[in-house]
Amino acid sequence: MDRRHAYIALNMIDNLGPVRVRNLVAALGKPEAVFTASEGELRQADGIGADLAKKIIAQRGEVDPVAEEKKAAKYDARIITFEEDEYPEQLKTIYDPPIALYVRGTLEKKDKHALGIVGTRHATHYGLSVADKLSYQLAKVGFCVVSGLARGIDTAGHKGAMKGSGRTIAVLGSALDTLYPPENKELADAISKQGAVISEYTMGREADRTTFPYRNRVVSGLSMGIIIVEAGFGSGAIITATNAAEQGRIVFAVPGRIDSPSARGCHQLIKTGARLIEDIDDVLQEFEFLIPPDKKETAQRELPVRPDVPMNEQEQTIVRALWKDPLDVDSLARTSGLKMHEIGGLLLGLEMKRVVRILPGKIVELVEGLKQDFNLK
Repeated sequence: MDRRHAYIALNMIDNLGPVRVRNLVAALGKPEAVFTASEGELRQADGIGADLAKKIIAQRGEVDPVAEEKKAAKYDARIITFEEDEYPEQLKTIYDPPIALYVRGTLEKKDKHALGIVGTRHATHYGLSVADKLSYQLAKVGFCVVSGLARGIDTAGHKGAMKGSGRTIAVLGSALDTLYPPENKELADAISKQGAVISEYTMGREADRTTFPYRNRVVSGLSMGIIIVEAGFGSGAIITATNAAEQGRIVFAVPGRIDSPSARGCHQLIKTGARLIEDIDDVLQEFEFLIPPDKKETAQRELPVRPDVPMNEQEQTIVRALWKDPLDVDSLARTSGLKMHEIGGLLLGLEMKRVVRILPGKIVELVEGLKQDFNLK
């Protein structure tokens, strides 16, 4: 087994984790040595007791890194290890960077200029609008937008970046083949063509209550700063903000209504030192040295409203169905006559063209001010 495959295999062993793997490599000299070492030699590493050493010995003959790579390839993904050039440099600076990353899409050197946008899954219309606008403007400036592909604010952040023709990275709390939430499959497909969908979890690993908090350190680790848009006390977004502060990243928070539970986490962050954001300029002034003046002006403009976009017949059918009133997704499918499995991809495309927007409760409406300019066949 070579060094690279040894790291992939170590990432597949239960209960190890990045810190213990590094301790093992430090004690034994190389990752391959873990697969031939005795129980006593394994226990020389910090954090490796008798029970864990026995578990390593029991599992190390069962893990197959070559087979794992083939499984990833079926999902158009590859596995990169901590020591490879493609591995993000900024992620290496955190205390416990993943040993291996499963990557669908591309990771580029310029992604080091990244900002995370995270928040509640139960977002308000206000929160979704703010996340969409900020991520769109950041993408226009040239920042990569990092988030977790969760429902709510994360989804709005990814979509906003894509509308701005920018790069975005989605960090999963599950394996690539057990994508959660499942309704974001089309979005994940689109992100992989305009950035990357990544996970540190081995193929087949389902999301659970432990995987999401753990992946949050990767969201912040990839970013120069984290923007929190709507978050309750103790939420995953607050965990991400805590990780960011511990990693030396800047924490930004968007204020909300004082009577809104989803604003309380942001308000608490502001009270304890997070930068308050009222508009994109509050973010850009922290990174002025990275932004050419012409790009800054572009970011500060309002989002473009362009109805003169090409639409295929199915997209026009959706617009006609929404002409009178907004509809929930089920009603839209019935009214348009389109099948449910077709609706998701079509709505994502229309969102990217800034023709429709998705409101809380999966309500779909036409973007305000566009009706009079549509020229439908």
